[in-house]
Amino acid sequence: MRDVYERLLTAWNERDASAFAELFAPDGLMIGFDGSQVPGTGIEAHLAPIFTDHPTARYVAKVKSVRPIGDDAVLLHAIAGMVAPGRHDLTPAVNAVQTLVVERRGDGWAIVLFQNTPAKYHSRPDLAAVHQSELLPALMDGATVI
Repeated sequence: MRDVYERLLTAWNERDASAFAELFAPDGLMIGFDGSQVPGTGIEAHLAPIFTDHPTARYVAKVKSVRPIGDDAVLLHAIAGMVAPGRHDLTPAVNAVQTLVVERRGDGWAIVLFQNTPAKYHSRPDLAAVHQSELLPALMDGATVI
């Protein structure tokens, strides 16, 4: 599942709406940072204009846990940060907690839920600092996911 997650973030980082959408089941759901809810069948159409019209930041992430949910599904929990175009540091205002549920479909795996929740840590700067520091190894190594 780490591979599916890394492919998802790589597709985002490469601004490839088609590759991003192909990872989802048709009945899957993407919940964006702003709360937008996009069904699997609409993800490519939703992302294509964003990638065309906006210089999107790239993700770096750390997988916190991966655990099975029965025989045919897996839950992945990660923290993520973003590096704005032309920058080399993380932008704390867009740090996120990400959840991915992947389900076995036929001979492969498909994302049935991707939720990208803002990591605001209101009135808890210590937690924001931990989030930021946990992502530094990925940032320093140029990795997408650690």
